[in-house]
Amino acid sequence: MKNFTLTIFLISCLTVSSFGFSKDKTLSENKKTTFFIPAPSFDNYAAPIIDDATVLAFFKKYSQLKEYQKDVSTLYKDRSYKTIWYEGNDINEFGHLMYQKLNSTYEQGVQVRIPYKDKIDKVFDEDLTEKISDSDTELLLSSMYILYAKHVFQGMDAAEQNKIEWYLPKKKLSYETLLDSIVTNPNLLDENNHILFSQYYKLQNVLKKYREIEKNNTWKTITMPNPYKDLRPDDTGVTIQDIRTRLFVIGDLAQDSKSNFYDQELMDGVMKYKLRHVLTPNYIINKEHINQMNEPVSDRIKTLMLNMERCRWIPPTLENQEEYVMVNIPSFRLYFVRNGNYDVVSKVFIGTPLTKTVIFSGQIDRIVFSPYWYVPSSIIKNELQLKIAEDKNYLADHNMEWNGGNVRQKPGPENALGLVKFMFPNPNDIYMHDSPSKTLFGFEKRIFSHGCINVEKAKDLAVSMMKDYPDWTLDKINAAMSGEKETPFKLTKKIPIYIGYFTAWVSKEGDIGFFPDVYERDVKLNSLLFPLDTGYKTANN
Repeated sequence: MKNFTLTIFLISCLTVSSFGFSKDKTLSENKKTTFFIPAPSFDNYAAPIIDDATVLAFFKKYSQLKEYQKDVSTLYKDRSYKTIWYEGNDINEFGHLMYQKLNSTYEQGVQVRIPYKDKIDKVFDEDLTEKISDSDTELLLSSMYILYAKHVFQGMDAAEQNKIEWYLPKKKLSYETLLDSIVTNPNLLDENNHILFSQYYKLQNVLKKYREIEKNNTWKTITMPNPYKDLRPDDTGVTIQDIRTRLFVIGDLAQDSKSNFYDQELMDGVMKYKLRHVLTPNYIINKEHINQMNEPVSDRIKTLMLNMERCRWIPPTLENQEEYVMVNIPSFRLYFVRNGNYDVVSKVFIGTPLTKTVIFSGQIDRIVFSPYWYVPSSIIKNELQLKIAEDKNYLADHNMEWNGGNVRQKPGPENALGLVKFMFPNPNDIYMHDSPSKTLFGFEKRIFSHGCINVEKAKDLAVSMMKDYPDWTLDKINAAMSGEKETPFKLTKKIPIYIGYFTAWVSKEGDIGFFPDVYERDVKLNSLLFPLDTGYKTANN
């Protein structure tokens, strides 16, 4: 077999006529190429012959790959059955690159069983003379390409996502188009922002770091005395020394002085840690913080892998939108993104485990200032009826009234929706709104609502959204939010909203944050992706 001597750069420069692609397409897509080298002719070489009969016979022989038959057949039909992985009678450099990637799927945060891996290994073992046929090799590599693309670039299919109640739209992936682009520019196997959400690659970099920590065995359990007392600046003890070492290992401290004294240096490291994990920004270290730090590094690695999987489902075009709202349930945070910048970042609180906030997307089409709150029938039945029976003045005392057989709360500062709500049609009848219960935003784990999203900076969000409407001055917004009467406004330009669930997220500044698995969705996803891994359970569950 030909030695692996050609460079990846040569692949990106050659025409891919032998793969069934056009010269013009190569030139237009390969922006990094500054000149063009015509592909040599391989007419004198005996490339394997592929046709429908060959494909059918292959998948009958290699039955464990049957699920990829339809996609593999499409690849060859689109290329008039020309070979993909051969130059004449030798495997081309792209084939070698595909084999290399197949052997390093762990770098992509996936665990995948590769059928017939022993046969693939023998194909690329130059010391062996007895190998499978060229046609089998060609189709085996095409099957491996589909397998790799499915697990690395596409992820779990939509039906499986529905099992874990993930209702954000799944991106569409064409294996044929993807192959075209990769053959033209093999570097896209390393990073492809047209296929994968950019957060994926940020998490991948963190995954490398945490695997190195695991390899070096520097993740030591932090000693926790019993009974535990909150740690504060100027305290001393072995727990403080352990915390200092941990913060050094994960990068929140530049050095480890080994001191057991809670000094200014440690205070700075603790603050950085807390800001990354969107915890209350103070210097108090409580038992829950130690529990989070003591989560095994192997579980942190698995958390990164699970969130990389979620990133595979997200259309990368999301980030290219002019403006959108993103809510991340586990971090209890809302982001209003405009032209790539965070216009508003706000704390939120979300539904309890019994009244979960749903993962889905919608279009914000209305803002209602000083809204009425129409009490859901379930709350009337389960809560209000008893209170009304006990106190005949209950409705009047809470600024409520009967309205056509239902109950509604009138506008005002004590209204359950606060002074503004943001509407987006959805079958779950949830929305975002202000809250009169401002103290609840002071908690670190904010799961208090019946499913709606309560926004701490609701007014800031409304002001930012109304920038596109000059008639809505700040004074007009203030008047509309006075709580005197309901004032709805229909947006002429709808704003996309995405409610997601990421328990690990890298900020724009490059800092990784790990967040509580409040609805145990990591545990469920882990059981689907890694069914043999029964020990995974985050410290926050």
